[in-house]
Amino acid sequence: MIIWLRRFNWLIVVSLVVVLVGCGGHTSRVIDTPETRELKGWQKPYEVDGRRYQPLRDHYGFQQRGIASWYGKKFHGRKTSNGEIYDMYGKSAAHKTLPMGVHVRVTNLENKRQIEVRINDRGPFVAGRIIDLSFGAAKQLGIVDSGTAKVHLQALGYRQAGKGGQPDNAPVNYDSGSFAVQIGAFSVATNAYRLATEMRGSYGKAEVSIATTNGQQVYRVRVGDFDSLALAEKAVLQFASGGYPGSYVVAFD
Repeated sequence: MIIWLRRFNWLIVVSLVVVLVGCGGHTSRVIDTPETRELKGWQKPYEVDGRRYQPLRDHYGFQQRGIASWYGKKFHGRKTSNGEIYDMYGKSAAHKTLPMGVHVRVTNLENKRQIEVRINDRGPFVAGRIIDLSFGAAKQLGIVDSGTAKVHLQALGYRQAGKGGQPDNAPVNYDSGSFAVQIGAFSVATNAYRLATEMRGSYGKAEVSIATTNGQQVYRVRVGDFDSLALAEKAVLQFASGGYPGSYVVAFD
């Protein structure tokens, strides 16, 4: 599976193998361990130039202040992180950790202009900057000439075509799908099946997924059957407070 990133092409390989890539000599890697392998691409932690980034699982309550920049012709027509074709004249943006497809209200704190953009890329990987706007969005905010501006971000959620403002291509709804919560991974099968049986009695569904890592079988206990990422994330909090701090959401295609 290939995850495309602006400025970097990342190939998911063996866990924690560094991939050297072209533009600017940046060093980047996706952190693809046995614990994160089943996560969707946009959920996987990653590292750029030695700094680790952990994508957010949801956008609820997200606000941020900092410096916005913009990118244009050099990347026009290339693939963004979620596989779309970057249109510099459209209204999109890159953010390091917000979920793909989330719409964000960006307020230019210097001239009070506002615009709504959809996150479809990763970046900017420049110190002090929190969002990279498309040329079209930056023009509407009045920051093309200056190059940067201090802004306020507020995550709004997902928009469907023709709803909530100007029509837009319906973003992928990352909140909808099939999810479970992985609460543990064991090298001894009996331990995994014992825990799954216990969880099945309390939560209705629990199963053991078997995988081979470095030649050794790993038995992963996954609990629940959620059709919403939000519900699965709430369950993670419950499991974490109940003695399983390493719990996380597993998304199934």
